[in-house]
Amino acid sequence: MADRSVNKAFVRALKLTAAINENPRLVLPLAFDEVARQRGDAPALLSERGDLTFRELSERSLRYAQWALAQGLAKGDAVALIMEGQPEYVAIWLGLTRIGVVVALINHHLTGAALAHCIRVAEPRLILCSTKFRRACEDVASERLSVIACDEGFERDLARQSAEPPALPESARPTLSDHALYIYTSGTTGLPKAAIVSHRRLMNWALWFQGLIDVTPDDRMYDCLPLYHSVGGVVAVWSTLLGGGAVVLRERFSASAFWSDVVAHRCTLFQYIGELCRYLIHAPPCPEERQHRLRMTIGNGLRPEVWPVFQRRFAIPRILEFYAATESNFSLYNVEGEPGAIGRIPAFLATRHPVRLVRYDVETETPLRGDDGFCVPCGPNEAGEAIARIANDFEGYLDSEASQKKILRNVFASGDAWMRSGDLMRKDARGFFYFLDRIGDSFRWKGENVSTAEVAQAIAAYPGVLDAAVYGVEAPGCDGRAGMAAIVAGETFEIDGLYPYLAARLPGYARPLFLRLSRELVLTATFKHRKRELADQGFDPRLIPDPVFFASSKQSIYVPLDASLFLKIVAGAVQL
Repeated sequence: MADRSVNKAFVRALKLTAAINENPRLVLPLAFDEVARQRGDAPALLSERGDLTFRELSERSLRYAQWALAQGLAKGDAVALIMEGQPEYVAIWLGLTRIGVVVALINHHLTGAALAHCIRVAEPRLILCSTKFRRACEDVASERLSVIACDEGFERDLARQSAEPPALPESARPTLSDHALYIYTSGTTGLPKAAIVSHRRLMNWALWFQGLIDVTPDDRMYDCLPLYHSVGGVVAVWSTLLGGGAVVLRERFSASAFWSDVVAHRCTLFQYIGELCRYLIHAPPCPEERQHRLRMTIGNGLRPEVWPVFQRRFAIPRILEFYAATESNFSLYNVEGEPGAIGRIPAFLATRHPVRLVRYDVETETPLRGDDGFCVPCGPNEAGEAIARIANDFEGYLDSEASQKKILRNVFASGDAWMRSGDLMRKDARGFFYFLDRIGDSFRWKGENVSTAEVAQAIAAYPGVLDAAVYGVEAPGCDGRAGMAAIVAGETFEIDGLYPYLAARLPGYARPLFLRLSRELVLTATFKHRKRELADQGFDPRLIPDPVFFASSKQSIYVPLDASLFLKIVAGAVQL
């Protein structure tokens, strides 16, 4: 029965996406218009800033299309969009992409050099922003670049535009192959990169997830993720809208208000990032947490130790965990609900979605090659980098050099090309994939590879730990990097018990030598830890504002690391 249910989900997704290439002109805005004609005055987008019905969203996007044409914008031009998550955001890029304009979805939290970088790489004709962000945009925009704020004057101008479909010549209409959006990586290491998203990929993402989730007009999706990223802004919104359901938009996640919000809006679906689920299980109980109508939660990054607690406490019927990256040419889907897994490729899709794991050298940060010069495939449960065969399906970044770095050539045969995921995974004998680490997060210590994700999971399961980030730091006179963990602890946390707890669960080389107890950990907009900054700060207690501790093997405890002990470690007087 379970296998039939899994197959049905994939068959629905395949049926919905199979016809995409039959009409190269049927882009997302036009597909949505057809749904809007059927749904009419049914709610489409609900938010604290106002609601839009299907008809209103379609008409408003048409006014944006007409406005853009009046500005002289045309197919192939780019516009930078900087705005909070709200229905207007969706209407703007839906309207601009109607006429082939490419919209750069820029993180509205950025300022200064990072904001300037994201604007510059997109080469936009103009910047469209909320009034709140006008000054920040003007501070970094060149003199030749117009910054247009969506103020009252803009609203009056927009109201004068027609809500009729623009009459475009054939050559000016967008096709599936044209660029639709630029979506930026989260910038956990270095400045964000702009990933190219074509109209074809927009349709694929929306329809594939519509099929997997089996969206109906009775569904309501709760979406508190950033709209400038692919999961919150495309997958959650458009899989639901194209299925005739409604989307409840929230600009930010609130653990204290989450369940009352979900219950009040009668939500049946919730799009998560794994960290949100962890925040929820650490929140105090409330009556609404088991009064909801959720039938499924969909997302990625749900930690193995959080999964069963989250599902059991909140009575979640189904969890659909998946693996994806905006720039990637493949995804994985855990339709079966196997706790901890990120997906499995059904046998009937294996040739269509060729994904392999290859052995990886942490020190060189490259896949290992055998004596024949080709990459070495991993066996069951062996850690390796996930790669996917390229077949004209890798769109890459605006930065062509960055795109080339993602391509691995001569992998299993001369001349073949595969896309590097940049992620380490393992696959069990049943075919389930499990995420291990980002490449660059894993480090080598005492001749062994240390998975930061594995260590973080062990620490996170210790009583009183609210959050944990694990990384490697340079240790004088030592090869590799020493393990360090930044921990956010609650009232029940007792550091005296942590050393023996980890000793029973992790090999010696994997246990963190250093700890810092932080009040909070800095996250990206998609709730990923910014570990590069932590690693750069090292373990010098004189430079770190948080309490720092050292793993004393003699005492089997984490002891405070003061300046005197630090200098002994640096001098080599204390063996690591």
